[in-house]
Amino acid sequence: MPATVSFPVTTPSGPQPVSVSYERTGRGEPLLLLHGIGHHRQAWDPVVDLLAAERDVIAVDLPGFGVSPALPDGLAYDLPTTTAVFAAFCEALELERPHVAGNSLGGLLALELGRGKLVRSVTALSPAGFWSEAERRYAFGVLLTMRHLSRRLPLPLVERLSRTAAGRTALTSTIYARPGRRAPEAVVAETLALARATGFDQTLRAGTTVQFTEDIPGIPVTVGWGSRDWLLVRRQGIRAKQIIPAARLIRLPGCGHCPMNDDPALVARVILDASS
Repeated sequence: MPATVSFPVTTPSGPQPVSVSYERTGRGEPLLLLHGIGHHRQAWDPVVDLLAAERDVIAVDLPGFGVSPALPDGLAYDLPTTTAVFAAFCEALELERPHVAGNSLGGLLALELGRGKLVRSVTALSPAGFWSEAERRYAFGVLLTMRHLSRRLPLPLVERLSRTAAGRTALTSTIYARPGRRAPEAVVAETLALARATGFDQTLRAGTTVQFTEDIPGIPVTVGWGSRDWLLVRRQGIRAKQIIPAARLIRLPGCGHCPMNDDPALVARVILDASS
């Protein structure tokens, strides 16, 4: 069962209370896991046990996603605010500069935490923010379509589709290269998570002007990109390497946009090596 921690976040109008839900398991150095837009912390389930053998793993629901409450009125779902939220989250849990791994939006947040020297290493899997304008519009169009379908499909139909590999492919092939490997109950849960994400629209709107353009000197950075990522195409990884020259750029063969499901052993090894 997830735990929830509440803490104040400094804003121009004074401190605002924010709550974040998370699950924690394992032992070793702390490792924070950040999911992508419309997803939830269970996106990391395929790799959590592998990571927990060597790390104190903290998988979170971003504010307004999963079971984390929406941000209070007056707080934007932009990059500076979300970065401040997780800086305060780490302080509340007494996590002193944890390692961090993130996927998609979570990868962008991980890099931003690294830029602020708030973490000791960064692993970013298909991180947002290295797109051209055309690539961003394409990705956002796909995400909006996925959101629309998740809200329109009746739950009995989603449950029926999830029982077959072909149905899971229809529901999730945008983000998984091997959707048949995803458990039926996981597909249902993440479809509902996308439909119910109170932070989705504002987060997507805030992302229209996001571009990651600064180097991250002084801490280890690893960028992993699936060879079959059709949402944020892999040439964006080359741009990430150009912007962060010291970063390790790793190809994830046969993996899609959320590689944790497609090759858990490979992704866990990449994260453990990057955070060693």
